Order: sequence, then structure tokens, then C-alpha cells
Amino acid sequence: MTETLVFVGALAGGFVSGLAGFGTGLTALGIWLYAMTPPLAASLVVVCSVAAQVQTIPVIWHAINMRAMAPFIVGGLLGVPVGTSLVLYLDPYWFRLGVGIVLLVFSTVMLRGQSTRALIKGGRAADTVVGFGGGVLGGLAGMSGPLPTMYATLRAWGKDQRRSVLQAFNLTILVVAMVTHAMSGMLNAELWRLVLVAIPGTFLGAWLGARLYRRLSDLRFHRIILILLGTSGAVLVATSVTKVIGS
Repeated sequence: MTETLVFVGALAGGFVSGLAGFGTGLTALGIWLYAMTPPLAASLVVVCSVAAQVQTIPVIWHAINMRAMAPFIVGGLLGVPVGTSLVLYLDPYWFRLGVGIVLLVFSTVMLRGQSTRALIKGGRAADTVVGFGGGVLGGLAGMSGPLPTMYATLRAWGKDQRRSVLQAFNLTILVVAMVTHAMSGMLNAELWRLVLVAIPGTFLGAWLGARLYRRLSDLRFHRIILILLGTSGAVLVATSVTKVIGS
């Protein structure tokens, strides 16, 4: 049963990551936490996220702008150790509930408004702050993508601009998160056993998601991202409430 849940979570997480450039953690955690402890699930998310990002980054390599990436990455690198240090102390259920509510409310409001115009402006300082928040979430649960994604949505970036900055950011932050997890002794033998089960699903899902990405217009990509954020939020809320009620 555990192996089935690990594979299904990896397949779903890989597909979302291949499609959107982020989302392994958002998608897979709701499944994997039924089969393993939160610290083990967080480490598995980080490893599988890196695998999916490496596999699909050639899709967007042509659009990557190192100057635009720099503030996000600097902030993210500062945030990763903070997030990693919180893994063993933060209540995972209340954390997921809070993140889920934010994602659900944000996506619902944006979809109802149907706006593709920039609603905020942001300079390099704002980019750095958002990167820091993404780094904290990346180190904590492999979820470095949601905060920068919401920020990019509010700035109305196009499909390739959004995907290139976010995927390059996610890959950098998640590699650092994986290193910090390793230094903390979290990449143990049990984790690598689960990785062997998860990686085939991650690769297959990421390949399917990347193929769909190439077919999307800017508007459809914008809507799909909001739907993915909302769905992820709903799943996080539902699973968190179920765990709290059952405990």
C-alpha cells in the first residue's frame, strides 16, 4: 500500500511540475503524508522535485534571464536554512491548513476576477523578499513555488517569463534544500528506498506535463496555474482537517 501511494503521489507531482514548473510538494504531500512521517515526506518531495526540475528545464532554457532570477535566488538561499530548521518543530497539519487556505482564497479571487493585467509592481527588493519566503517553504516542505507563483500572477507575467524565472528559482532552491536535508541526516536508507519507487512516477508525470505545457497559450496557462493552486489548496485543507478531526 505504501509503495502504491508513493508512486501515485510521484506521478501526480511530476505531472504538475512538468506542466507548471512547480508543484511536486503541493500535489504529492497530500498523498504521501498518509504513508509516511512528515520529515520523511518532506525529504522525498525535495528529491523528487529536483528530479522533475532537471528533467524539464530544457523546455524553458531559451527564456531564462539570469538578471531577473538573481534577486529571487539570493533571497531563496537565505530562506532555505530557516525552513529546514523548522521541519522538526512546526506542526505539519496546521502548517498545511494555513498554506491551503491562502492558496484556495487567492486562486478563487483571481479566477473570479479573470484579470490578466498587472495588479502590483515589484522591484528587485520585492523579488528578494518573495524569494526568501519561497526558500523558507522550500526548505520546510519542498514547496518553494507557490509564493513566487502568486507574485508572478499578480504581476501578470507571460507564460515563458513566469515559467523560466520560477523553474530556475525552484531548481536552485530545491538543490540547496536537498543538500541541507542531507547535512541534517534526513536522507537516510528508508528515504532512498522510497525514492526508487517514486522516481519512475516522477519522470513519467514530468514528461507528460511538459508535453502539455508546449500546447498552452498564455491565457490558458494563467488559468491552469490558478486552478492548480486552488486544487492544491483544497486538498491541503481537506487532508489537514481530516487529520485534526481524527486525532
